[in-house]
Amino acid sequence: MSRTPQQAYAELIRREKERALINSSAALLAWDERTCMPRSGASYRAEQLAYLARLAHEMLTDPITGDLLAEAAELPAAQQSHSPEAAVLREIRRAYERAKKLPRSLVEELARATTLGQQAWEQARRTNNYASFRPHLERIVQLKRQEAEAVGYETSPYDALLDEYEPGETFENLRKLFAGLRQELGQIIGEVQATNRTPRRDILERDYPIPLQEVLARSAAVAIGFDFEAGRLDVTAHPFCSSVGPRDVRITTRYNPRHFAPAFFGVLHEAGHALYEQGLEPEHFGTPLGTPCSLGIHESQSRLWENQVGRSRPFWEHFFPRAQQMFVESLRDVTLDEFVFAINEVRPSLIRVEADEATYNLHILIRFELEHALITGDLLPADLPEAWNEKYRQYLRLTPPDDAQGCLQDIHWSAGLFGYFPTYTLGNLYAAQFMEKARQDLPNLEEQMRRGKFLDLRDWLRENIHRHGQRYRAAELCRKVTGRGLSWEPFLTYLRNKYAQLYGIKAPSVSQPKPAVAKKK
Repeated sequence: MSRTPQQAYAELIRREKERALINSSAALLAWDERTCMPRSGASYRAEQLAYLARLAHEMLTDPITGDLLAEAAELPAAQQSHSPEAAVLREIRRAYERAKKLPRSLVEELARATTLGQQAWEQARRTNNYASFRPHLERIVQLKRQEAEAVGYETSPYDALLDEYEPGETFENLRKLFAGLRQELGQIIGEVQATNRTPRRDILERDYPIPLQEVLARSAAVAIGFDFEAGRLDVTAHPFCSSVGPRDVRITTRYNPRHFAPAFFGVLHEAGHALYEQGLEPEHFGTPLGTPCSLGIHESQSRLWENQVGRSRPFWEHFFPRAQQMFVESLRDVTLDEFVFAINEVRPSLIRVEADEATYNLHILIRFELEHALITGDLLPADLPEAWNEKYRQYLRLTPPDDAQGCLQDIHWSAGLFGYFPTYTLGNLYAAQFMEKARQDLPNLEEQMRRGKFLDLRDWLRENIHRHGQRYRAAELCRKVTGRGLSWEPFLTYLRNKYAQLYGIKAPSVSQPKPAVAKKK
């Protein structure tokens, strides 16, 4: 069949949008599985998801995809490196070439194993029974190793898995980055601890009725721009954001009636993800122009709203009076300063999602090192609990009392998400650098936040980051938005400024060095 390049491009887009229908159906089934599916439905749900994964894989790897890519490459616009067409072809080609290397049976079995694995993880975490989850983890690790071998790599099999989330990134580059960041964070943490200042910790661990927590969290999500006409908020064991369609983005959280922070900041975090998804151009849903840039950029959006905004004093100058009205008994004797100090306390803890901003990246480093060892075979799943506990003793000087608060606390490995964890730290770095630029472009931003006005910031992010989809790779997008490559200096400056006010540590100096992250390919 003879096609013009334009016709080939149009057919390629049509097929991508059709494949998106399959993937969005799988996303809906996965959301249901983690929120309201009867537990006994897990085995059949695994078969449903495995079937859809096979269909999507077959459609992507059909030889016609390669033909269409070759024909569409003749488009004049495809020769322009920053054109939408060039970006679309680049990213579809990348997905096609990766998918071609994966046997259909492996794709299907991974979908089946991870669906069952997530159900097993949830039960194991609830009952503190790692032994019941271990066979599932062993199977998933085995399959992910097969995936890495099929995809191929130059140095480490972990690189093949990491590349799915951060194109071009490598274990060795991140190892060097995290080692330097750990040293800098250790200095800040040491200075904070040397002050011997502590907030009133009991403030956040009082009676916070769940219905009222939900009302406050929903109002905060609305204030920062989350559209409940195109999304919803539900409860799950491990919070997540799921994009089901161009006007259907769902977030979840988990509530603790005796702890305020996890649910509220969890909603802000997931709403940050959702704002990115809702900010993509809907007409491009299912194509690279309607797909987030990378997981590191995605995490930058969640961490920006959760921390850079949600833990700031201006944010609470607006929301604290409302919180006091709702939680009268719990916050009656609490001042704004005491509350802001409490939600920003630097204190090593066992649970990643409850960690403060200074120690959070140590949790990521632990997982990064452990999952790399699992994939390379240097660590067996049978030895994971003790290896986990030893890392916590080494990095945070804490020992988990049980596996539920240790190696069972995260859902990621049960879902096969090896290579995902490092994107949280990359997200922290991107978030600080983006927020630094946003403050320059929106000089009255803090005053707006004091008045509960957050949509200018949402729109700034939408204009500069969300709407581009995958038109730019992460490093290129960072440079386009901020004028320079990714650096950890804005993040460290942000932490020092915050802790100078709360703890009285030394504020950053203008002569502070500005180490940059190695450029990605």
